Amino acid sequence: MSVEVEIPSSKTYSVLPKMGPDGGVEGEVLEVAMGPQHPSTHGVFRMDVVLDGETVVKLKPVFGYLHRNHEQIAESTSYLGSMPYTDRLDYFCSLTNNWAYALSVERLAGLQAPERAEYIRVITAELTRLVNHTCLAGFLLMDMGALGTPLMYAFREREKILDLFEALTGARMMCNYMRFGGCRVDLPAGWLEQARKIVAEFPRFLDEYENLLTTNEILLARTQNVGVLPRELAINASITGPMLRASGIDYDLRKVDKYGIYERFDFRVPLGDHGDVYDRYMIRILECRESLKILNKALADIPAGPIIDPKAKIRGFRPKAGEAYGRIEAPKGELGFYLISDGGPNPYRYHVRAPSFINLTILEDMCLGHTVADVVVILGSVDIVLGEVDR
Repeated sequence: MSVEVEIPSSKTYSVLPKMGPDGGVEGEVLEVAMGPQHPSTHGVFRMDVVLDGETVVKLKPVFGYLHRNHEQIAESTSYLGSMPYTDRLDYFCSLTNNWAYALSVERLAGLQAPERAEYIRVITAELTRLVNHTCLAGFLLMDMGALGTPLMYAFREREKILDLFEALTGARMMCNYMRFGGCRVDLPAGWLEQARKIVAEFPRFLDEYENLLTTNEILLARTQNVGVLPRELAINASITGPMLRASGIDYDLRKVDKYGIYERFDFRVPLGDHGDVYDRYMIRILECRESLKILNKALADIPAGPIIDPKAKIRGFRPKAGEAYGRIEAPKGELGFYLISDGGPNPYRYHVRAPSFINLTILEDMCLGHTVADVVVILGSVDIVLGEVDR
């Protein structure tokens, strides 16, 4: 039997009996509904947490508050008409969302992006990775209580890259830029020079960030040996992206699938040793440095030429009947689109393999035995966006 206690903050706390191994009552545990709330870091999200004192003994993620019927809308919309909807999945990373969807349709329709378009896709995707990973570090520190400097430093650099996106696509976040067989428009005059300048200055920011954070004793105390994700669980739960690599698994779709033109770039895949929150933080910082290597090479080698396959059609686009799955290494992990065509103007079946959703499924496993304060930090290290979780 539980006792409901209404708290002025509108959260509900339930006091439950704690059962011993022999079936007898040994005390009480507290069930806490954390959320739903929108702190503008992760989205509208709730956790039902059962606490023995301050120790987590059970945790259930509760989501769906941001569900928008994305997949069903796409099945009644033209293929191209769904491109802007992909922007709203991981709204920090609209350009990588665009690319994953475009890649799937290209495989369905037999289209191939020209050389210049492939370079533009790599450049915009790696700039997006810089935005995502630096902001994740800022949000993670904010979850720990550092409310100002780290996040503002990250947003300062993010603004420079969003200015590039705006100059190229006309929008800062909802870019709607990729097209089947290429890109919507070519790079404007002066864009490459500005991008090269931002990329050249970015290592200085990373150095400042690491000097501020990486050896900070509070960060070390709050993240090391906290929220450990074992290798076996990461593999069995289909975890991907920085979460998986922080647990020591060498798996990056840019190396595995070599989609686009990634086989032309020399970069390494950073791996963690412990799979804790600290490793997940460090992997993102190290991946930023590898993205800079890719960007320097791509910005130096980008050729002239067309930006879209001449066989690509906008009006009357009807891929032949069949199915395709296109996936990329998005900043949060494997982002894939599964499409079935019946030869009509819109997909018969449209499904999104969203990394935020799948990476969130092991939240309880990482939180058990930790304090409620650690839960907030562990959630921050997963790097979720509810637009992608709920869809």
